[in-house]
Amino acid sequence: MKYSQRAQAISPFFAMAFGAKAAELEAQGHHVIKFNIGEPDFGAPPDVLLAMQKLATTAPLPYTSALGLPELRAAIAGFYKTAHNVEVNPNRVVVTAGASAALLLLSAAFVDAGDNVIMGDPSYPCNRQFIKSFGGNVQLVPTTVASRFQLNMALLEKHWQTGTRGLMLATPSNPTGTAVVPDELAAMCEFAKSRGAWRIIDEIYLNLHHGEANAKPVTALSFDDEALVINSFSKYFGMTGWRLGWCVVPERAVPVLERMAQNYYICPSTLAQKAALACFTPASIAVCESRRATLKSRKELVLTGLQKCGLNVPVQPDGAFYVYIDVSNTGLNAMTFCERALQEAHVALTPGNDFGEFQEDHYVRLSFASAEAELEEGMQRLKRFMHTLAV
Repeated sequence: MKYSQRAQAISPFFAMAFGAKAAELEAQGHHVIKFNIGEPDFGAPPDVLLAMQKLATTAPLPYTSALGLPELRAAIAGFYKTAHNVEVNPNRVVVTAGASAALLLLSAAFVDAGDNVIMGDPSYPCNRQFIKSFGGNVQLVPTTVASRFQLNMALLEKHWQTGTRGLMLATPSNPTGTAVVPDELAAMCEFAKSRGAWRIIDEIYLNLHHGEANAKPVTALSFDDEALVINSFSKYFGMTGWRLGWCVVPERAVPVLERMAQNYYICPSTLAQKAALACFTPASIAVCESRRATLKSRKELVLTGLQKCGLNVPVQPDGAFYVYIDVSNTGLNAMTFCERALQEAHVALTPGNDFGEFQEDHYVRLSFASAEAELEEGMQRLKRFMHTLAV
């Protein structure tokens, strides 16, 4: 049996690999603190769970349109008005089988063989794989503490090439939790647009910003109406395993994505879509906002704990639930640090090798999506582990 070159070229996803190792330790009876996966411990809002339970036993669940239920597309468009003060035509909303399916559709629709696509290093690893799967060339631009691990205009102008056809970035980002200032993002989108390049903006963590409760986070759609914006029910709404996401695209692109969705996965889960309508009730939004505030306090707990451990977080996150830790002062590379932290302290982390090629051995990602008791215990274990390294 011969595997395709594409299959052979895909790198392992270390966050999941360390998850598998953690599961082996748990099977042996150990309690592992799991800081490796970006999965909120909250679960879906109560109204969504009640809707799902009712639907699963009383409603027929046939295929929906490949674009998603019209009422869910309308609800998502309404969310942009209430959460971001932006008018979005529901016809531009494409509901997908998770944000990954949105990335799949957009990559298939806009990437041709040989196209150059710019993204920052570090960044979410699967984005690179989608672009490469459709023959695109991924140009990873090294980012540093000085740019808060994000692309900016200076970097974009320096690294833009004649064959560049697209720009992909996330704000706030995985793995760093850092966001691009709206004015800087607007300038980058305009720069790419003026050169005929598409812009995929991953806003999966946008509503998990760490700003004031009444502050409306700025979506790229507020200044770039033709941006290809991706979002998801996984993070803000706590519905990771429901596999439901969406993208907002120019209306002329919708028929193209519809054809591709019909062929790639037929439609998103009907049950998940129908239950997700309950995400947008005032009660559900209030629950999600309270959870956002909880994540903000968890961030402070973790930052304080890491400081006591002697671990450096050079840039504090603006959103999401990640911190990017510089472990270079330990004398260990990222992979070794994660291996030893798991085996010796039973704390699962993710090495920076997942997220790029520039100084990837210096950094480790920690997800603070776990409950506070787990975070506190994890900080104590890391503190003891760091003491063993100093001996």
